[in-house]
Amino acid sequence: MKSRLHNILKGKFLVSEDAFKNWRMILFLSLLALVMIASSHSADRKVHDIAKLKDEVKELHSMFVEGRSELMRLKKETVVELKMKEKGIYISEIPPTKIIVKSSK
Repeated sequence: MKSRLHNILKGKFLVSEDAFKNWRMILFLSLLALVMIASSHSADRKVHDIAKLKDEVKELHSMFVEGRSELMRLKKETVVELKMKEKGIYISEIPPTKIIVKSSK
């Protein structure tokens, strides 16, 4: 047992006669480790992108709500009246009348 551990620590299993299968396993495990690391980095990148997009969605939503409230304020009759007074257009004192056209059939 002691000599086996000593041989492993010295690396004799890499230079022995049947070392080819050991090298294949080591290369296979190294390749799997690289794939796992790349996958982990890819997942982290996607998580950061999702967080960034969520922040952007929140910002755009708040801009939308702000624009909608501004539009509702501008559509009020009092605001429209003030804007028209600036341009010299006033509200008519005479109420509108309904014109009814009867067909001649």
